[in-house]
Amino acid sequence: MSARDTDWDGVRLHVVTGKGGTGKTTVAAALALALAAGGKKVLLVEVEGRQGIAQLFDCPPLPYEERRVASGRDGGDVHALAIDTEEALLEYLEMFYSLKRAGKAMTRLGIVDFVTTIAPGLRDVILTGKTSESVRRRTKSGAFLYDAVVMDAPPTGRITKFLNVNDEVSGLAKVGPIRNHADTVMKVVRSPETAVHFVTLLEEMPVQETMDGIAELTAVGLPVGGVFVNMEHEPLLPPEVRADAAAGRLDLEDVERGLKAAGIEDDADRIAAVLAAEAAEHARRTALQAREKERLETLDRPRYTLPLLGDGMDLAGLHVLATALRDQGAA
Repeated sequence: MSARDTDWDGVRLHVVTGKGGTGKTTVAAALALALAAGGKKVLLVEVEGRQGIAQLFDCPPLPYEERRVASGRDGGDVHALAIDTEEALLEYLEMFYSLKRAGKAMTRLGIVDFVTTIAPGLRDVILTGKTSESVRRRTKSGAFLYDAVVMDAPPTGRITKFLNVNDEVSGLAKVGPIRNHADTVMKVVRSPETAVHFVTLLEEMPVQETMDGIAELTAVGLPVGGVFVNMEHEPLLPPEVRADAAAGRLDLEDVERGLKAAGIEDDADRIAAVLAAEAAEHARRTALQAREKERLETLDRPRYTLPLLGDGMDLAGLHVLATALRDQGAA
């Protein structure tokens, strides 16, 4: 598949969500690397304050400024931004109310935390607004500063509320800067330039949350992207062996003979029993994956599969995942 052959031509904001534990930050980082290939400039944005991006790219904690963290294949750069709610609010106050100095005083008094706690919709407007500004930002020549922006977004259970900021601020402001800012954010979020991608594992709960999340986004008219199946376990045993293992029909004596032929004499009977139990668990997991795959096939969305990397996750692993995404047309 060529670098130009992508399912998301024209999309400039990729929002990545998923149930906790599915690896959404890892997938967001890999997608940013994939999009940066061929000389592109990509911004990877974190909004949850966990510094997960810094850990993945093995760099110091990110300040509230855009920093280059990696290079894509054949040139290109990935920059990262960890949005600090407090700093973003001060920036917002200066931009719309010329109140940066007063905002710093509010910070010392703890009023910023108080405001964003009693009005969580304002917090979401600030976070999505900073990301939307990055999508729209242009250079002096008029070109977009970033070819694409990838947001490591909140989990699936909160994503619709997080992105649908117009509804969130309806009780805060009917007119004025907050309302105008929310309207500007929604123009970006609802546009064809945005796609909200879901990360899942081939397990019942993550798949169900993915299906529910897609239904919720669709119901409010937000743009659904693709489904990224993370950490898929490849079958290690042929179908007939898995069937026997699942049914408890493995011949333990045959397994023992195989162990002894491999030079394992001590405790061969005990090891054979352990291997049979592991084979049964493998068969169960493989059957579960197949069942959840069938459920995902009912969704009319592009689907991408990422392998389970046995050596843990580092920058080299991210590049492996980025290549897999490009090969499948995700970038």
